[in-house]
Amino acid sequence: MTSLLTHLTILKDSSERFSQRAIFKIPSEESTSSGIPRWETITYKQFHDDVELCAKYWARELGSRVPSKSVIGLWIGGFTYTDVLHIYAISRAGYVPQLFSLRLPNPVVIYELLAKANASALVCDSLTSGFLDGKCTVPVLHAPSFPDVDLALCSESAPLFPICGPSDLAFIFHTSGSTSGSPKLVPCNYRWLDAVAQKASQTAVPQSSNRQDVSTWLGSMCHIGQTMLLISLMQYGTCIIQPKRVPFPTEELVQMIKFGGLNRLWQFATFFSVHLKAARKDPSLLSLLVNLDEVTTCGLALSTADEDFAYKSGIKLKNIFGSTETGGTTLVSIGGNDPTNRHHLRPLQGFSYAFVPITSATDDHQSTTRLFEFVVRSDSGDCPDVSLRQSDGHFHTGDLFQEVGPGGYTFAGRDDDWIKTENSLRCDTKSIEDNARAMCGTLISDCIAVGAGRPSPALFVETDSDLDESKLRKDIFRKIRHFHSRRYIHESIVSPKMIILVPKGTLPRTASKGNIRRKAVEEAYRFRLDELYA
Repeated sequence: MTSLLTHLTILKDSSERFSQRAIFKIPSEESTSSGIPRWETITYKQFHDDVELCAKYWARELGSRVPSKSVIGLWIGGFTYTDVLHIYAISRAGYVPQLFSLRLPNPVVIYELLAKANASALVCDSLTSGFLDGKCTVPVLHAPSFPDVDLALCSESAPLFPICGPSDLAFIFHTSGSTSGSPKLVPCNYRWLDAVAQKASQTAVPQSSNRQDVSTWLGSMCHIGQTMLLISLMQYGTCIIQPKRVPFPTEELVQMIKFGGLNRLWQFATFFSVHLKAARKDPSLLSLLVNLDEVTTCGLALSTADEDFAYKSGIKLKNIFGSTETGGTTLVSIGGNDPTNRHHLRPLQGFSYAFVPITSATDDHQSTTRLFEFVVRSDSGDCPDVSLRQSDGHFHTGDLFQEVGPGGYTFAGRDDDWIKTENSLRCDTKSIEDNARAMCGTLISDCIAVGAGRPSPALFVETDSDLDESKLRKDIFRKIRHFHSRRYIHESIVSPKMIILVPKGTLPRTASKGNIRRKAVEEAYRFRLDELYA
Protein backbone atom coordinates (compact mmCIF):
# COMPACT_ATOMS: atom_id res chain seq x y z
CA MET A 1 0.00 0.00 0.00
CA THR A 2 1.35 3.40 -1.00
CA SER A 3 1.94 5.68 1.98
CA LEU A 4 -0.06 8.86 2.17
CA LEU A 5 1.47 12.24 1.52
CA THR A 6 1.24 14.32 4.68
CA HIS A 7 3.02 17.36 6.04
CA LEU A 8 5.20 15.03 8.14
CA THR A 9 6.07 12.44 5.47
CA ILE A 10 6.88 15.23 3.02
CA LEU A 11 9.11 16.94 5.59
CA LYS A 12 10.97 13.68 6.34
CA ASP A 13 11.50 12.92 2.66
CA SER A 14 12.57 16.48 1.83
CA SER A 15 14.97 16.62 4.80
CA GLU A 16 16.79 13.69 3.20
CA ARG A 17 16.66 14.85 -0.43
CA PHE A 18 17.35 18.54 0.24
CA SER A 19 19.07 18.31 3.63
CA GLN A 20 21.38 21.34 3.28
CA ARG A 21 19.02 23.50 1.27
CA ALA A 22 17.35 26.43 3.01
CA ILE A 23 13.67 25.90 3.69
CA PHE A 24 13.19 29.24 5.50
CA LYS A 25 14.88 32.59 5.38
CA ILE A 26 13.94 34.44 8.55
CA PRO A 27 14.47 38.23 8.62
CA SER A 28 17.27 39.32 10.93
CA GLU A 29 17.27 42.48 12.99
CA GLU A 30 20.82 43.08 11.81
CA SER A 31 21.95 44.26 8.38
CA THR A 32 25.34 44.48 6.70
CA SER A 33 27.57 47.51 7.15
CA SER A 34 26.28 48.81 3.83
CA GLY A 35 22.65 48.51 4.97
CA ILE A 36 21.79 45.35 3.04
CA PRO A 37 19.22 43.28 4.97
CA ARG A 38 20.10 39.84 6.28
CA TRP A 39 18.12 36.66 6.75
CA GLU A 40 18.79 33.72 9.04
CA THR A 41 18.76 30.43 7.15
CA ILE A 42 16.96 27.30 8.38
CA THR A 43 17.86 24.15 6.41
CA TYR A 44 15.49 21.29 5.66
CA LYS A 45 17.46 19.00 7.97
CA GLN A 46 17.43 21.57 10.77
CA PHE A 47 13.67 22.05 10.42
CA HIS A 48 13.11 18.29 10.55
CA ASP A 49 15.38 17.89 13.58
CA ASP A 50 13.75 20.83 15.36
CA VAL A 51 10.31 19.34 14.78
CA GLU A 52 11.46 16.00 16.22
CA LEU A 53 12.93 17.71 19.28
CA CYS A 54 9.90 19.94 19.82
CA ALA A 55 7.61 16.91 19.39
CA LYS A 56 9.35 15.23 22.32
CA TYR A 57 8.65 18.36 24.37
CA TRP A 58 4.93 18.22 23.55
CA ALA A 59 4.76 14.46 24.02
CA ARG A 60 6.09 15.03 27.53
CA GLU A 61 3.84 18.03 28.26
CA LEU A 62 0.64 16.51 26.88
CA GLY A 63 1.22 12.80 27.40
CA SER A 64 0.35 12.88 31.09
CA ARG A 65 -2.74 15.04 30.54
CA VAL A 66 -4.54 13.84 27.40
CA PRO A 67 -4.60 10.63 25.32
CA SER A 68 -3.02 10.42 21.87
CA LYS A 69 -5.10 11.53 18.85
CA SER A 70 -6.81 14.15 21.03
CA VAL A 71 -7.61 17.55 19.51
CA ILE A 72 -5.29 20.28 20.80
CA GLY A 73 -6.26 23.90 20.11
CA LEU A 74 -3.46 26.26 19.06
CA TRP A 75 -4.26 29.96 19.35
CA ILE A 76 -1.12 31.54 17.94
CA GLY A 77 -0.08 34.15 15.40
CA GLY A 78 1.06 31.63 12.81
CA PHE A 79 3.71 33.90 11.28
CA THR A 80 6.95 32.76 12.94
CA TYR A 81 9.27 29.78 12.63
CA THR A 82 8.41 28.84 16.21
CA ASP A 83 4.70 28.77 15.28
CA VAL A 84 5.40 26.32 12.44
CA LEU A 85 7.43 24.16 14.81
CA HIS A 86 4.65 23.95 17.39
CA ILE A 87 2.02 23.02 14.78
CA TYR A 88 4.17 20.30 13.21
CA ALA A 89 5.52 19.07 16.56
CA ILE A 90 2.10 18.66 18.17
CA SER A 91 1.02 16.70 15.11
CA ARG A 92 4.23 14.62 15.22
CA ALA A 93 3.59 13.88 18.88
CA GLY A 94 0.31 12.19 17.92
CA TYR A 95 -2.28 14.94 18.37
CA VAL A 96 -4.67 16.85 16.11
CA PRO A 97 -3.97 20.60 15.88
CA GLN A 98 -7.08 22.79 15.87
CA LEU A 99 -5.82 26.11 14.54
CA PHE A 100 -7.02 29.57 15.59
CA SER A 101 -5.53 32.87 14.49
CA LEU A 102 -5.42 36.40 15.83
CA ARG A 103 -8.24 37.31 13.44
CA LEU A 104 -10.64 35.67 15.92
CA PRO A 105 -9.91 37.68 19.09
CA ASN A 106 -12.96 36.75 21.16
CA PRO A 107 -12.08 33.99 23.68
CA VAL A 108 -15.73 32.99 24.12
CA VAL A 109 -15.92 31.95 20.47
CA ILE A 110 -12.62 30.09 20.85
CA TYR A 111 -14.02 28.17 23.83
CA GLU A 112 -17.17 27.27 21.87
CA LEU A 113 -15.16 25.98 18.92
CA LEU A 114 -12.93 23.97 21.24
CA ALA A 115 -16.05 22.36 22.71
CA LYS A 116 -17.48 21.58 19.26
CA ALA A 117 -14.21 19.84 18.34
CA ASN A 118 -14.08 18.02 21.68
CA ALA A 119 -10.60 19.48 22.22
CA SER A 120 -8.60 18.38 25.25
CA ALA A 121 -6.27 21.39 25.70
CA LEU A 122 -5.49 24.87 24.39
CA VAL A 123 -1.98 26.10 23.57
CA CYS A 124 -1.48 29.88 23.55
CA ASP A 125 1.49 32.10 22.81
CA SER A 126 2.57 35.20 24.72
CA LEU A 127 0.15 37.43 22.79
CA THR A 128 -3.03 35.35 22.72
CA SER A 129 -2.73 34.37 26.37
CA GLY A 130 -3.49 38.01 27.17
CA PHE A 131 -7.01 37.54 25.72
CA LEU A 132 -7.89 34.70 28.09
CA ASP A 133 -10.42 35.47 30.81
CA GLY A 134 -9.97 32.43 33.06
CA LYS A 135 -13.13 30.73 31.77
CA CYS A 136 -11.54 28.20 29.45
CA THR A 137 -12.85 24.72 30.29
CA VAL A 138 -9.77 22.81 29.07
CA PRO A 139 -6.16 23.02 30.32
CA VAL A 140 -4.24 25.98 28.89
CA LEU A 141 -0.55 25.52 28.06
CA HIS A 142 2.02 28.11 27.03
CA ALA A 143 3.86 27.75 23.71
CA PRO A 144 7.48 28.65 24.48
CA SER A 145 9.83 30.24 22.00
CA PHE A 146 11.80 27.34 20.63
CA PRO A 147 15.17 28.41 22.05
CA ASP A 148 13.48 28.46 25.47
CA VAL A 149 12.38 24.81 25.28
CA ASP A 150 14.07 22.75 27.99
CA LEU A 151 16.44 20.71 25.83
CA ALA A 152 17.43 18.47 28.73
CA LEU A 153 13.86 17.29 29.09
CA CYS A 154 13.47 16.88 25.34
CA SER A 155 16.55 14.71 25.09
CA GLU A 156 14.87 12.06 27.18
CA SER A 157 13.13 9.28 25.32
CA ALA A 158 9.63 10.69 25.12
CA PRO A 159 7.13 8.55 23.16
CA LEU A 160 6.22 9.68 19.66
CA PHE A 161 3.15 8.22 18.05
CA PRO A 162 2.94 6.91 14.46
CA ILE A 163 1.10 8.58 11.62
CA CYS A 164 -2.63 7.90 11.78
CA GLY A 165 -4.78 6.10 9.20
CA PRO A 166 -6.48 7.67 6.14
CA SER A 167 -9.79 8.36 7.89
CA ASP A 168 -8.24 9.82 11.04
CA LEU A 169 -8.15 13.55 11.66
CA ALA A 170 -4.99 15.44 10.68
CA PHE A 171 -6.07 19.05 11.31
CA ILE A 172 -9.10 21.11 12.18
CA PHE A 173 -9.33 24.47 10.43
CA HIS A 174 -12.29 26.86 10.41
CA THR A 175 -14.26 28.56 7.70
CA SER A 176 -12.98 32.07 7.06
CA GLY A 177 -16.43 33.58 7.67
CA SER A 178 -18.92 33.21 10.50
CA THR A 179 -22.41 31.74 10.44
CA SER A 180 -24.71 32.49 13.40
CA GLY A 181 -21.86 34.21 15.22
CA SER A 182 -19.28 31.47 14.81
CA PRO A 183 -17.08 29.92 12.09
CA LYS A 184 -17.74 26.31 11.13
CA LEU A 185 -15.27 23.52 11.84
CA VAL A 186 -13.38 22.23 8.80
CA PRO A 187 -12.16 18.75 9.83
CA CYS A 188 -9.38 17.42 7.56
CA ASN A 189 -8.44 13.74 7.55
CA TYR A 190 -5.24 12.20 6.20
CA ARG A 191 -6.88 10.95 2.99
CA TRP A 192 -8.02 14.51 2.21
CA LEU A 193 -4.56 15.84 3.11
CA ASP A 194 -2.93 13.39 0.72
CA ALA A 195 -5.22 14.52 -2.10
CA VAL A 196 -4.56 18.22 -1.65
CA ALA A 197 -0.80 17.60 -1.32
CA GLN A 198 -0.96 15.98 -4.78
CA LYS A 199 -2.05 19.34 -6.21
CA ALA A 200 1.51 20.63 -5.87
CA SER A 201 2.45 18.91 -9.15
CA GLN A 202 0.14 21.34 -10.95
CA THR A 203 0.96 24.51 -9.00
CA ALA A 204 4.37 24.45 -7.32
CA VAL A 205 6.85 22.87 -9.78
CA PRO A 206 9.94 25.11 -10.20
CA GLN A 207 10.39 26.78 -13.58
CA SER A 208 14.06 25.83 -13.67
CA SER A 209 15.87 22.74 -12.39
CA ASN A 210 19.14 24.66 -12.30
CA ARG A 211 18.38 26.69 -9.20
CA GLN A 212 16.33 26.56 -6.03
CA ASP A 213 13.05 28.45 -6.05
CA VAL A 214 12.70 31.15 -3.42
CA SER A 215 9.05 31.98 -2.73
CA THR A 216 7.21 34.28 -0.36
CA TRP A 217 5.31 33.58 2.83
CA LEU A 218 1.60 33.92 2.06
CA GLY A 219 -0.11 34.37 5.45
CA SER A 220 -0.74 32.76 8.82
CA MET A 221 -0.10 29.05 9.29
CA CYS A 222 -3.43 29.00 11.12
CA HIS A 223 -5.17 29.35 7.76
CA ILE A 224 -5.28 26.81 4.95
CA GLY A 225 -3.42 28.97 2.39
CA GLN A 226 -0.01 29.10 4.08
CA THR A 227 -0.34 25.54 5.43
CA MET A 228 -0.92 24.07 1.98
CA LEU A 229 1.63 26.36 0.35
CA LEU A 230 4.32 25.04 2.70
CA ILE A 231 3.29 21.44 2.03
CA SER A 232 3.39 22.09 -1.72
CA LEU A 233 6.73 23.90 -1.81
CA MET A 234 8.52 21.42 0.49
CA GLN A 235 8.02 18.69 -2.12
CA TYR A 236 10.32 20.58 -4.51
CA GLY A 237 12.95 21.80 -2.06
CA THR A 238 11.78 25.39 -2.33
CA CYS A 239 12.89 28.08 0.14
CA ILE A 240 10.30 30.37 1.69
CA ILE A 241 11.52 33.85 2.51
CA GLN A 242 9.61 35.49 5.32
CA PRO A 243 8.81 39.22 5.27
CA LYS A 244 8.73 41.25 8.46
CA ARG A 245 4.98 41.59 8.18
CA VAL A 246 2.08 40.55 5.92
CA PRO A 247 1.19 42.32 3.72
CA PHE A 248 4.69 43.63 3.08
CA PRO A 249 5.47 47.04 1.54
CA THR A 250 6.94 47.36 -1.94
CA GLU A 251 10.29 48.41 -0.49
CA GLU A 252 10.58 45.07 1.30
CA LEU A 253 9.58 43.18 -1.85
CA VAL A 254 12.46 44.87 -3.67
CA GLN A 255 14.85 43.84 -0.89
CA MET A 256 13.66 40.22 -0.98
CA ILE A 257 14.21 40.10 -4.76
CA LYS A 258 17.58 41.87 -4.81
CA PHE A 259 19.18 40.43 -1.69
CA GLY A 260 17.04 37.45 -0.67
CA GLY A 261 16.95 35.66 -4.02
CA LEU A 262 13.16 35.81 -4.38
CA ASN A 263 12.22 34.54 -7.84
CA ARG A 264 8.64 33.38 -7.41
CA LEU A 265 6.01 35.56 -5.77
CA TRP A 266 2.86 34.15 -4.15
CA GLN A 267 0.50 36.84 -2.86
CA PHE A 268 -3.15 37.73 -2.45
CA ALA A 269 -4.24 39.74 -5.47
CA THR A 270 -5.31 42.77 -3.44
CA PHE A 271 -1.83 43.04 -1.93
CA PHE A 272 -0.04 42.50 -5.25
CA SER A 273 -2.03 45.32 -6.86
CA VAL A 274 -0.20 47.72 -4.50
CA HIS A 275 3.11 46.70 -6.10
CA LEU A 276 1.63 47.06 -9.59
CA LYS A 277 0.51 50.57 -8.75
CA ALA A 278 4.06 51.44 -7.70
CA ALA A 279 5.51 49.72 -10.78
CA ARG A 280 3.53 52.00 -13.09
CA LYS A 281 5.68 54.88 -11.84
CA ASP A 282 8.94 52.99 -11.25
CA PRO A 283 10.56 51.29 -14.28
CA SER A 284 13.22 49.63 -12.10
CA LEU A 285 10.54 47.98 -9.95
CA LEU A 286 8.64 46.89 -13.05
CA SER A 287 11.83 45.32 -14.39
CA LEU A 288 12.23 43.31 -11.17
CA LEU A 289 8.66 42.02 -11.43
CA VAL A 290 9.09 41.13 -15.11
CA ASN A 291 12.22 39.12 -14.32
CA LEU A 292 10.52 36.97 -11.67
CA ASP A 293 9.97 33.38 -12.81
CA GLU A 294 6.31 33.65 -11.88
CA VAL A 295 3.82 35.76 -9.96
CA THR A 296 0.93 33.71 -8.53
CA THR A 297 -2.05 35.63 -7.17
CA CYS A 298 -4.91 34.12 -5.21
CA GLY A 299 -8.01 35.06 -3.27
CA LEU A 300 -9.74 37.68 -5.38
CA ALA A 301 -9.05 38.26 -9.06
CA LEU A 302 -6.91 41.22 -10.08
CA SER A 303 -8.80 44.10 -11.62
CA THR A 304 -8.95 44.06 -15.41
CA ALA A 305 -6.73 47.14 -15.54
CA ASP A 306 -4.09 45.55 -13.29
CA GLU A 307 -4.21 42.27 -15.17
CA ASP A 308 -3.86 43.95 -18.56
CA PHE A 309 -0.94 46.06 -17.33
CA ALA A 310 0.82 43.02 -15.88
CA TYR A 311 0.45 40.92 -19.02
CA LYS A 312 1.37 43.72 -21.42
CA SER A 313 4.44 44.52 -19.32
CA GLY A 314 5.63 40.92 -19.55
CA ILE A 315 4.98 39.84 -15.96
CA LYS A 316 4.57 36.04 -15.88
CA LEU A 317 1.23 36.08 -14.13
CA LYS A 318 -0.82 33.17 -12.85
CA ASN A 319 -4.03 33.20 -10.81
CA ILE A 320 -5.37 30.39 -8.66
CA PHE A 321 -8.84 29.94 -7.19
CA GLY A 322 -9.76 27.86 -4.16
CA SER A 323 -11.23 27.71 -0.67
CA THR A 324 -10.47 26.51 2.85
CA GLU A 325 -12.81 23.53 2.56
CA THR A 326 -11.09 22.17 -0.57
CA GLY A 327 -7.54 22.63 0.69
CA GLY A 328 -6.71 25.68 -1.37
CA THR A 329 -6.36 25.52 -5.14
CA THR A 330 -9.08 24.03 -7.34
CA LEU A 331 -8.70 26.11 -10.51
CA VAL A 332 -5.66 27.74 -12.10
CA SER A 333 -5.36 30.26 -14.92
CA ILE A 334 -4.37 28.99 -18.35
CA GLY A 335 -1.55 31.51 -18.85
CA GLY A 336 0.50 31.66 -22.03
CA ASN A 337 0.66 34.40 -24.63
CA ASP A 338 -2.87 34.36 -26.03
CA PRO A 339 -4.50 37.55 -24.68
CA THR A 340 -7.99 36.16 -25.24
CA ASN A 341 -7.76 33.27 -22.81
CA ARG A 342 -4.59 33.48 -20.69
CA HIS A 343 -6.58 34.75 -17.70
CA HIS A 344 -9.25 32.05 -17.98
CA LEU A 345 -9.41 29.47 -15.18
CA ARG A 346 -9.35 25.72 -15.71
CA PRO A 347 -9.93 22.98 -13.10
CA LEU A 348 -7.02 20.92 -11.79
CA GLN A 349 -6.63 17.49 -13.34
CA GLY A 350 -7.25 14.32 -11.37
CA PHE A 351 -10.15 15.64 -9.29
CA SER A 352 -13.89 15.27 -9.68
CA TYR A 353 -15.37 18.73 -10.23
CA ALA A 354 -18.58 19.87 -11.86
CA PHE A 355 -19.94 23.17 -13.17
CA VAL A 356 -23.67 22.95 -12.52
CA PRO A 357 -25.99 25.36 -14.39
CA ILE A 358 -27.86 27.81 -12.19
CA THR A 359 -31.53 27.52 -13.06
CA SER A 360 -32.81 30.53 -11.09
CA ALA A 361 -31.63 34.11 -11.43
CA THR A 362 -29.40 35.44 -8.68
CA ASP A 363 -30.67 38.99 -9.10
CA ASP A 364 -33.37 40.85 -10.99
CA HIS A 365 -31.34 41.62 -14.11
CA GLN A 366 -32.06 39.66 -17.24
CA SER A 367 -28.96 38.25 -18.93
CA THR A 368 -28.19 35.82 -21.71
CA THR A 369 -25.02 34.81 -19.85
CA ARG A 370 -25.24 31.30 -18.47
CA LEU A 371 -23.92 30.88 -14.94
CA PHE A 372 -22.53 27.71 -13.39
CA GLU A 373 -21.92 26.86 -9.74
CA PHE A 374 -18.60 25.16 -9.02
CA VAL A 375 -19.24 21.86 -7.20
CA VAL A 376 -16.74 19.40 -5.73
CA ARG A 377 -18.17 15.91 -6.10
CA SER A 378 -18.17 13.41 -3.27
CA ASP A 379 -15.72 11.13 -5.11
CA SER A 380 -13.12 13.89 -5.41
CA GLY A 381 -10.16 13.46 -3.08
CA ASP A 382 -10.42 17.07 -1.93
CA CYS A 383 -14.14 16.97 -1.17
CA PRO A 384 -14.38 18.15 2.44
CA ASP A 385 -15.84 16.42 5.46
CA VAL A 386 -19.46 15.23 5.18
CA SER A 387 -20.50 17.86 7.74
CA LEU A 388 -19.80 20.53 5.08
CA ARG A 389 -21.58 18.84 2.18
CA GLN A 390 -25.16 19.27 1.04
CA SER A 391 -27.86 16.62 1.01
CA ASP A 392 -26.72 15.27 -2.38
CA GLY A 393 -23.35 14.37 -0.83
CA HIS A 394 -21.39 16.94 -2.80
CA PHE A 395 -19.72 20.17 -1.66
CA HIS A 396 -21.43 23.19 -3.21
CA THR A 397 -19.01 26.10 -3.10
CA GLY A 398 -21.55 28.82 -3.94
CA ASP A 399 -19.00 30.27 -6.38
CA LEU A 400 -20.39 31.13 -9.80
CA PHE A 401 -18.55 31.02 -13.11
CA GLN A 402 -19.11 31.78 -16.77
CA GLU A 403 -17.81 29.33 -19.35
CA VAL A 404 -15.85 31.46 -21.81
CA GLY A 405 -14.26 28.73 -23.89
CA PRO A 406 -13.73 24.98 -23.93
CA GLY A 407 -12.58 24.18 -20.41
CA GLY A 408 -12.08 27.85 -19.57
CA TYR A 409 -14.01 29.81 -16.94
CA THR A 410 -14.14 33.25 -15.36
CA PHE A 411 -15.36 33.98 -11.83
CA ALA A 412 -18.79 35.63 -11.73
CA GLY A 413 -19.40 36.19 -8.03
CA ARG A 414 -21.38 34.14 -5.55
CA ASP A 415 -24.95 32.93 -5.37
CA ASP A 416 -25.50 34.16 -1.82
CA ASP A 417 -24.84 37.13 0.43
CA TRP A 418 -21.19 36.41 1.08
CA ILE A 419 -18.37 38.63 -0.11
CA LYS A 420 -14.61 38.11 -0.02
CA THR A 421 -12.46 40.67 1.77
CA GLU A 422 -9.00 41.76 0.61
CA ASN A 423 -7.18 38.56 1.63
CA SER A 424 -9.98 36.32 0.26
CA LEU A 425 -11.55 35.60 3.67
CA ARG A 426 -15.34 35.46 3.61
CA CYS A 427 -17.88 37.77 5.18
CA ASP A 428 -21.61 37.10 5.53
CA THR A 429 -23.18 40.47 4.72
CA LYS A 430 -26.76 39.34 5.23
CA SER A 431 -26.18 38.58 8.91
CA ILE A 432 -24.72 42.08 9.40
CA GLU A 433 -27.75 43.65 7.75
CA ASP A 434 -30.27 41.49 9.61
CA ASN A 435 -28.66 42.35 12.95
CA ALA A 436 -28.62 46.08 12.19
CA ARG A 437 -32.31 46.07 11.24
CA ALA A 438 -33.23 44.05 14.34
CA MET A 439 -31.22 46.13 16.80
CA CYS A 440 -31.65 49.65 15.46
CA GLY A 441 -35.40 49.83 14.88
CA THR A 442 -36.55 53.22 13.60
CA LEU A 443 -33.01 54.62 13.50
CA ILE A 444 -32.56 53.06 10.06
CA SER A 445 -34.88 52.63 7.10
CA ASP A 446 -32.71 50.11 5.27
CA CYS A 447 -29.06 49.09 5.07
CA ILE A 448 -26.52 47.11 3.12
CA ALA A 449 -23.03 45.86 3.99
CA VAL A 450 -20.31 46.21 1.35
CA GLY A 451 -16.57 45.75 1.24
CA ALA A 452 -15.52 43.28 -1.47
CA GLY A 453 -11.74 43.40 -1.64
CA ARG A 454 -11.49 45.66 1.43
CA PRO A 455 -9.94 44.88 4.84
CA SER A 456 -13.37 44.78 6.54
CA PRO A 457 -16.98 45.69 5.70
CA ALA A 458 -18.70 49.05 5.81
CA LEU A 459 -22.40 49.49 6.51
CA PHE A 460 -24.44 51.87 4.35
CA VAL A 461 -27.52 53.03 6.24
CA GLU A 462 -30.51 54.78 4.73
CA THR A 463 -32.21 56.96 7.32
CA ASP A 464 -34.62 59.84 7.72
CA SER A 465 -33.68 60.41 11.35
CA ASP A 466 -33.13 64.03 12.39
CA LEU A 467 -30.37 63.09 14.87
CA ASP A 468 -26.90 64.55 14.47
CA GLU A 469 -24.93 62.30 12.07
CA SER A 470 -22.08 61.70 14.49
CA LYS A 471 -24.46 60.77 17.31
CA LEU A 472 -26.53 58.56 15.01
CA ARG A 473 -23.48 56.61 13.85
CA LYS A 474 -22.38 56.11 17.46
CA ASP A 475 -25.89 54.99 18.52
CA ILE A 476 -26.05 52.45 15.69
CA PHE A 477 -22.56 51.18 16.47
CA ARG A 478 -23.40 50.82 20.16
CA LYS A 479 -26.46 48.71 19.34
CA ILE A 480 -24.62 46.35 16.98
CA ARG A 481 -21.31 46.15 18.88
CA HIS A 482 -22.08 42.94 20.80
CA PHE A 483 -22.94 41.08 17.60
CA HIS A 484 -19.67 42.12 15.96
CA SER A 485 -17.56 41.30 19.01
CA ARG A 486 -18.01 37.59 18.20
CA ARG A 487 -16.88 37.86 14.59
CA TYR A 488 -13.54 37.73 12.84
CA ILE A 489 -11.89 41.14 12.49
CA HIS A 490 -12.22 41.01 8.70
CA GLU A 491 -16.01 40.58 8.94
CA SER A 492 -16.74 43.15 11.65
CA ILE A 493 -17.91 46.75 11.62
CA VAL A 494 -14.89 47.93 13.58
CA SER A 495 -15.86 51.54 14.41
CA PRO A 496 -18.63 54.14 13.94
CA LYS A 497 -16.75 55.61 10.97
CA MET A 498 -17.48 52.39 9.04
CA ILE A 499 -21.18 53.33 9.14
CA ILE A 500 -22.09 55.58 6.20
CA LEU A 501 -25.37 57.48 6.41
CA VAL A 502 -27.36 58.38 3.29
CA PRO A 503 -30.92 59.73 2.83
CA LYS A 504 -33.75 57.22 2.74
CA GLY A 505 -34.37 55.69 -0.70
CA THR A 506 -31.18 56.95 -2.36
CA LEU A 507 -29.14 53.74 -2.71
CA PRO A 508 -29.32 51.97 -6.12
CA ARG A 509 -31.95 49.25 -6.30
CA THR A 510 -33.22 46.51 -8.57
CA ALA A 511 -36.12 47.49 -10.83
CA SER A 512 -38.67 44.85 -9.91
CA LYS A 513 -38.24 44.04 -6.21
CA GLY A 514 -36.52 47.22 -5.06
CA ASN A 515 -33.65 45.40 -3.35
CA ILE A 516 -30.51 47.41 -2.77
CA ARG A 517 -27.79 46.32 -5.22
CA ARG A 518 -24.55 45.62 -3.37
CA LYS A 519 -22.17 45.85 -6.31
CA ALA A 520 -23.85 49.02 -7.58
CA VAL A 521 -23.44 50.65 -4.16
CA GLU A 522 -19.75 49.77 -4.16
CA GLU A 523 -19.34 51.30 -7.61
CA ALA A 524 -21.37 54.43 -6.90
CA TYR A 525 -19.51 55.17 -3.66
CA ARG A 526 -16.11 53.83 -4.69
CA PHE A 527 -14.23 57.08 -4.09
CA ARG A 528 -15.83 57.56 -0.69
CA LEU A 529 -14.87 53.99 0.23
CA ASP A 530 -11.32 54.56 -1.01
CA GLU A 531 -11.04 57.52 1.36
CA LEU A 532 -12.57 55.52 4.22
CA TYR A 533 -10.03 52.70 3.89
CA ALA A 534 -7.02 54.90 3.11
